[in-house]
Amino acid sequence: MSLLILGIGLVLVIEGLVFALAPSRLDDLVQMMAAMSRDQRRMIGLVALALGVLLVWLSGVRP
Repeated sequence: MSLLILGIGLVLVIEGLVFALAPSRLDDLVQMMAAMSRDQRRMIGLVALALGVLLVWLSGVRP
């Protein structure tokens, strides 16, 4: 359970940095994502998911 809380905390830190340090770039990113097709957004999501699973697996942390 503590690893889950750690993971959520790290995600919030990274997301917070994006909002705090580059809010105008975030606007550009939202516009770019809106211009993409649904399939392109789905593929980006699947690649991000696969990379996240790979990184968790490579970390070797076991509950």
